[in-house]
Order: sequence, then structure tokens, then C-alpha cells
Amino acid sequence: MTLLTEMTAAQATALWSGLMVLLMVFLAARVIMSRRANRVLLGDGGSAEVALAARVFGNASEYIPAGIGAMVALTLLGIPGLAVHVIGGMLFLGRLIHAFSLSNRKPTIGRVVGMSLTLLALLGAGSMLVVHAFVGSPHG
Repeated sequence: MTLLTEMTAAQATALWSGLMVLLMVFLAARVIMSRRANRVLLGDGGSAEVALAARVFGNASEYIPAGIGAMVALTLLGIPGLAVHVIGGMLFLGRLIHAFSLSNRKPTIGRVVGMSLTLLALLGAGSMLVVHAFVGSPHG
């Protein structure tokens, strides 16, 4: 835990952004493997399995870039590393839980938890950015 608390905001942003990029690569690989297994060259080819894998990846790609962008902007504003860890950790955990819960092909509590963590992280980051736009940053 000491390692995390000693990180700068830039290091925290790098950690969480890197983990989320790796998650997206993993989810993209699942789409590729599903397309190969189902002999689909483009789109989903009418395969429910390919469509689900693509949707899981698509869902992650809709939220992760906004979160990474927000963490970068917060870092540039001089926000403490701990705040970036909270935002990044919530977003990564939310996306991870949601991706694996969505893969179950049926509604689960994991989807609700994952989306809730994702939206809370984005709401927190967005709120901090708006406040800092008007009052400036006491950190930098």
C-alpha cells in the first residue's frame, strides 16, 4: 500500500491508464478469438457469441477513454495522486466487473455494480474538473 500512496498523480494516471488499456486489449483479443472460432470476417456474422464479445469490448471502449482523459486532465491540474488512485481504481474495477458480468449473457448484480462504480468514478472526475475550471487548483 505504501507504494501506491507514494506515487505522484502522473504515476497513478499511468498505472490505471495502463491497466485499462491492457483490459481493452484483452477484450479485443476475445472478439478476435470469437470471430475465428465462428469463422466471421466482419461484424458478428449473425453469431450471438461474436456479438456479445464485440458488445463487451464496445462497452469498455465507450467509458475507458473518457476516464483516462479525465485522469490526465486532473493530473495536469495538480490533483494529488490519491485522488487519481480513487478515480482510476473505481473505474478499472467497475469496467472489470462489468465486462465479466456482461459476459454471463444474462442480467447480473455484477453489471449493476460495475456500471455504478464506472459512473461514480466519472461523476467524481467530471465534478472535480468542473470545479477546478472555475476556482483553480490549490494543488498546482
